Amino acid sequence: MSFLKFIIKNPFRRKTSAILSIIGICIGIVVIVALGGITNGLVSSFEDTIHAGGADFSISGKETGNSAYGTNPIDANWTDKIANVSGVSEAMPIYVILTSVGNDYMNTLIGIEPNGTSMADISIKEGRMFENNSSEVILGKIYADANNLSVGDSLKVNGEDFKVVGIYETGDSNMAGGVFTSINKVAEINGDNNSISNIYVKVDKGQDPQKVADKIDSMYGDNITTISSVMEMEQMADMLNTLKASSWGISLLAVVVGALGIINTMLMSVFERTREIGVLKAVGWSNSKILTMIVGESLVITIVSAILGSVIGFVATTFLGPMMNVTPTFTPDIFVQAFVVAIIVGIIGGLYPAIKAVKLPPTEALRYE
Repeated sequence: MSFLKFIIKNPFRRKTSAILSIIGICIGIVVIVALGGITNGLVSSFEDTIHAGGADFSISGKETGNSAYGTNPIDANWTDKIANVSGVSEAMPIYVILTSVGNDYMNTLIGIEPNGTSMADISIKEGRMFENNSSEVILGKIYADANNLSVGDSLKVNGEDFKVVGIYETGDSNMAGGVFTSINKVAEINGDNNSISNIYVKVDKGQDPQKVADKIDSMYGDNITTISSVMEMEQMADMLNTLKASSWGISLLAVVVGALGIINTMLMSVFERTREIGVLKAVGWSNSKILTMIVGESLVITIVSAILGSVIGFVATTFLGPMMNVTPTFTPDIFVQAFVVAIIVGIIGGLYPAIKAVKLPPTEALRYE
């Protein structure tokens, strides 16, 4: 029998001891994998919540002006420039003007592309979305109730009849009483197709909105400015960073708990074989060969434990996660971390007692009970 086969088979000569060792190590690996999947799932879920609906921040003109936002309009070409910045997922132009709406001589009319209304954090509750380039509007529920308007009614905008096709709701109080229509229609009313008021920006998942905003500001800060009126960006970023830090803390705790369990199990396993080590030394085995054997057997146990623990942790978390309203997310680094911890701690757990054992004279090791 080769030395390698001997190392692989030897830990299982004492089946009860091997099984108990594997169970002890398995528990630590299950904890690492399960908590890793859960915390990753929580981070992913929180990121989805942050990036669902409204934009992460907006961009407006640099100089003070007489627009509805109090700044000068910006060139429509800025939309493409911002969309091409690294970290930006989507850039949506907004055109806001002050014009006669209904019975109001001067009111806010907001132009946006129909497929971009989610960036404004609005959702249709009655009717449908307006069509592009059409004389159609959607009204905030507050505005509709205050003016006794409903889907199908007509609303005069700048002297032209617009059809009310939808009623929306929003979590943004600034938009709750607004009137939305096609951005092209607003440009037509204002007589300027080359300008927009501001740009809603959504960043890629996993990106920090504040860092992306700072990057845009460093690139184009002389011409435009980033504002966080759409969303409390810094607060959301802080919450996300806190959750990620908690994820690292939980993972570290799992590693510590798992490491202590592995070391304790391996110490007990190796010390039980001190007499056996004395016999091997008496028949001529070198200290290095005994050391290699013990560490190799430790690795066999830890690798088997890592495989079983990873499978159990994955299956259990996948099954139990939805019951806790958490969708676990498993990435390769979770399993790499589990195996690395198992192997490193397994080596340490086998190396330390093995070194003490090989230093014993054969006669003393033989007398060990």
